[in-house]
Amino acid sequence: MPNKPNKFSENADPFEQHNPVPKIVLALVMALVVWAVCYIFVQELGGDVELGDRRDPIALAGGAAVSGGSVDGAQVFAANCQACHQAGGKGLPGVFPPLANSSWVTGDPVVAANILLHGMTGKIEVAGTTYDGAMPPFGQQLNDDELAAVLTHIRSQWGNAAVAVSSAQIAAARTAGAARKQPWHGTQELLDFVAAHPE
Repeated sequence: MPNKPNKFSENADPFEQHNPVPKIVLALVMALVVWAVCYIFVQELGGDVELGDRRDPIALAGGAAVSGGSVDGAQVFAANCQACHQAGGKGLPGVFPPLANSSWVTGDPVVAANILLHGMTGKIEVAGTTYDGAMPPFGQQLNDDELAAVLTHIRSQWGNAAVAVSSAQIAAARTAGAARKQPWHGTQELLDFVAAHPE
């Protein structure tokens, strides 16, 4: 007589046991959430100027004129120009031209101001090397004080020794080129414009 299968011979199906999160972990998470919410409401909106990079929050207001003080050209350079032209002003070979020992920087400030205001595309020769790229305009995002400060900064750094640029010079260049909506295409177009609009 054949053996009958035993209905109890198979193992039971596995199942996941109920393992709740330890109460101490839940308490720690809740304490962190409460602390974070309290921290957000307790902190001042502007924060402590002594922390971070020590810049005045007023100076960080984009496009706003700084009242009661001068604009730091080094900060404007670091925020807007350094990514391409590098901290040492040497640019990137074959890609972005150097600002150090560049006649475009140390020459006529009206030329440099127009490059910053309107940007430039096409070929430009700097220190014996030809670059063919594009520089964006900064006339909309930076005011006259900021443009004057950054031009003054780059004209006095990395071996450059040119005179400072005033906000009035930037304002005059902005007014002269107010109708221009496109970047300069190549250096000749820019030089012709500057020659036709002496300061």
